[in-house]
Parts: sequence; C-alpha cells; structure tokens
Amino acid sequence: MADTALFPPGERDKLILRLQNAVGGFVDGPGDAVEDADRVLEDTIQHLTAALAERRRTIRTSWQPPETTPEATPKEATNTEQLRLALRDYRETTERLLQI
Repeated sequence: MADTALFPPGERDKLILRLQNAVGGFVDGPGDAVEDADRVLEDTIQHLTAALAERRRTIRTSWQPPETTPEATPKEATNTEQLRLALRDYRETTERLLQI
C-alpha cells in the first residue's frame, strides 16, 4: 500500500493534543472534559470515515477503468498485475481495520 497513513501526521497530532487537553482538564471541569473528549472522538470518526472512503476510491481507480466498452467487463479491461495490487491493498486496508 503506497500511502498507509489514514490520518496526515498533523491532523493526528491535533486530535491527540485535543484529547490530552480534555483529559488534563478533568479535575477543573469534569463535565467539560467529557464533552471535549466526546467531540474529539466524533471528529476522529469523521476523519477516519472520510479517509477510508478516499482510500477505497483510490484502490478502485487503480483497477476499475473509468469507462469500459459495453463488450468489455472491468475484469477484462484490467491487467492481472493491477488486479493483484488492488487485491493486496484491499486486504491490507481491511486487515488494519480489523485490528482496531
């Protein structure tokens, strides 16, 4: 898989910092800290969902031609090496998700 990071490092670091700030603020404002942590999780889920959708689009475009002729199926229009690489990327991405 060419690009294995689901979050750009800067975005990941921001989310970690926000979570650390929420945890650190618990003593002074437990309710606010929990609400902040909830927002961090929500933002993380949104970023992850968008990153996974983009990853899927990227993999699909690697093996699925943009336009196929009526007589050619996507399998016929794509060479075996492209299909092998796409299958590897699907497998690696799915395995990473299953480890969460």
